Amino acid sequence: MRKINIIFILCLLVMACKNEQNQATSLEESRDKSYSQNDGLITMKGEFVYYADAAVLQTKNDIYGVVIDKNMHTLAEQVKPFKTEDTDMVPVTVRVRKFEKPKDEEGWPYRVEIKDILKVEAPSKNRDDVIKLAN
Repeated sequence: MRKINIIFILCLLVMACKNEQNQATSLEESRDKSYSQNDGLITMKGEFVYYADAAVLQTKNDIYGVVIDKNMHTLAEQVKPFKTEDTDMVPVTVRVRKFEKPKDEEGWPYRVEIKDILKVEAPSKNRDDVIKLAN
């Protein structure tokens, strides 16, 4: 009886490991596919923040206003667990449609509309580029 229980547990472990490997593989495949698609969308990696009805995606070189729509709200919900303050920026990788802002509006020269959310990461705890003001 004991041998049967051990064999049963080993089978469950092997099946669980195979399932996790398949999920990781499919995620990597979808990321690779999204980088190589020729559909007019671009993949951007940067830091995202949504605060007081304004959304921003900051990459290494540029800052973009983000179109506020259903996908942006989905991303805002996904980054919420990683934020300690409302103004914290969270690293994300997204597929976007990039376009110029209307001439009569204020803001950054380009906007992005989020089409796919590829990855949301926890922010680094050892950031030296953040200045906090306190009373």
